[in-house]
Order: sequence, then C-alpha cells, then structure tokens
Amino acid sequence: MESFLRFILTILGGIVGYQGALYINGLDVIIPVSSTYLMVIGVCLGALIGLAISPFVENLFRRLLKIHSRDIISGSIGLISGLLIAILASIPVQGLEIAGGYLPLIITMFMAVLGWSIGVKKRQEIIAIFHRQTGNSVLGNKNNEVIGAKILDTSVIIDGRISDITKSGFIEGSLIVPSFVLEELQHIADSSDVLKRNRGRRGLDILNKIQKEPYVNVHIIEQNYDDISEVDSKLVKLAKDIGAKVITNDYNLNKVCELQGVAVLNINELANAVKPIVLPGEELKVHVIKDGKEQGQGVAYLDDGTMIVVDGGRRYIGETIGVLVTSVLQTAAGRMIFAKPKAIEKAL
Repeated sequence: MESFLRFILTILGGIVGYQGALYINGLDVIIPVSSTYLMVIGVCLGALIGLAISPFVENLFRRLLKIHSRDIISGSIGLISGLLIAILASIPVQGLEIAGGYLPLIITMFMAVLGWSIGVKKRQEIIAIFHRQTGNSVLGNKNNEVIGAKILDTSVIIDGRISDITKSGFIEGSLIVPSFVLEELQHIADSSDVLKRNRGRRGLDILNKIQKEPYVNVHIIEQNYDDISEVDSKLVKLAKDIGAKVITNDYNLNKVCELQGVAVLNINELANAVKPIVLPGEELKVHVIKDGKEQGQGVAYLDDGTMIVVDGGRRYIGETIGVLVTSVLQTAAGRMIFAKPKAIEKAL
C-alpha cells in the first residue's frame, strides 16, 4: 500500500510539474533552455517533490485510519451542520467590503472547524439520537427497545462460561458490551495486583473469543453516563433505556436489577438449572475426598461440582463407594445431596 501510494504521488507530481512547465513556457519571458528541456525538468522536479511529500501523506493516512468510525460520522454531521449555518450567516454580509471581501470565506472556514469539533465532542449524544430515531443493527422497534439483546457485565465476561453458552446456541439475539465495561476490564487488566491483572486479561481474551464466534453478534456501544460513577448503576440505566436484559453472575447486581424492574439472566442460576436431577432413593457411585462438618460425615462431588454429603462416609475417605441418596437440598448457592453408604465393603 505504501509503495502504491508513493507511486501515485510521484506520477501526480510529474503531471503537476509538466503542467507547470507548460504554463511557464506560455509566458512572455525569456527561458534559457528549450521547451523540451523545460518539460523534462518540470516532470522530474514535480516527481521528486511528490516522492518527497509521500511520507507525510502516508502518516496522514495512518492517522485517518485510526480515527473511530463514530468520530467520522458524528464529525461529518457537525461539519455539514456548520457549513449550512455558515451559508445562512454569509447571506447578510455578501458584498460588504469587510476583511477585503473575504468575510464569507472566513465565516465558512470557522463554522466548518467548529462544527467538526462539536460533532466529535458530542459523539455519544449524536449516536444516541440516531439510535432512538432510526435504530441500528441492535435497535429496531418503534419503542426504542433492543430486540432480543442482552448486556454483558464485567463479572460474567471474566467468568468465561458465557463463551461456552454462546457456542451452544442457547443465547439468541445480540450481546451488548458497553464501553464502560470495556474500560473496567482494561483497568483490571492493568492492575498492579497479579490476580486482578490475570482476571482482567482473561476477560479480554474471552470477549475477543466471543466476537469471533459465528453463533452470536457482539456489539460494543459507546453510550455512557457521565453523571453516574458506578458501573453496575450504568448497566441498569442502559438496560432500562434500551429495554435489554442483563447477563451476570453478580448476586448484588441481580438484586438491584430485580428492584429496578430489569430482566436478569444469571449464569449461576442457569448452571444450577442444567445440573442432572437426583431423586431420593437413587444409587450413585462417588469418590469420598474429605470429611464433613458433622462427626462421621464424608464429602464427595459429582462431575458438575455438586456436593454430596455422605453420612458415615468419613471412614471411606480416599475410596470410591456406592451411596444411596436420602434427600436433596436446593439452596441459593446450589444443590446439595445427602446420602448414606450403600454397603460396608468398598465399591469396586
């Protein structure tokens, strides 16, 4: 791309040099060289100038490519608005000998720069207006509600299970990641604490993985609430504004959303819901790994992490035994199974 740009600028410089030589040749002046030499000199000089300025043009292109598309859109809207205002403001001063007659041009340039600057500064407000009026790939209905969209909070991104859930196809619609959640993830990833830094980097990796999955659409929106400091409060406000659900595994955020009337999809509740159901009287084969809180109890775990308290299982620590389920207790933290050894001899 850089070589092609340099080639184009060199050719354009040669053409400009040739046109300049033609112009000089048409003047009524004495030229010490013939017309042919003048054309050759003009083409070579123009080509050298074009080649010399190519690095500056390349640098300008790189900076333009780094500008966010939302900045370009909002800046263009501000620029067009500024030009329209400049046209209206220039009508009364037409023909006035102020500033050498260049006052309309000065007004136009000033309003163009001012309009672009305001458009970029007010990017979030402008994009929000378009969201409400026309919608985008996420927004769509006349009530300004998000169609099937769900907002991811920081904890559920760091947790990582959302990636497997999206891959399974159980989540429909679009996933929204607000810019303030990304900022929080970046802040955690830059933390001096090793554990926090690893958690933040894991969250960024999970988010990058989800974006590449063909099963779900991920939209990062720039809408922010400068008057609200807490990220959880911003999430609730955004969910209420656009009518989306919140995906989280944060217990406190879950309760706040319920109080605010915002629909919540809790990953922990989903994990508990998909665990296999065990009924009293069923037989299981478990590996007892430690003693329980009460005297004589042993503790084992199923493959999904469900804890099994084996009454009288302390003597079987380190062994795999058959147990008989006596009761099942469902708590906010998950499901707990109580059982007793099926037989005294070790299960093979």
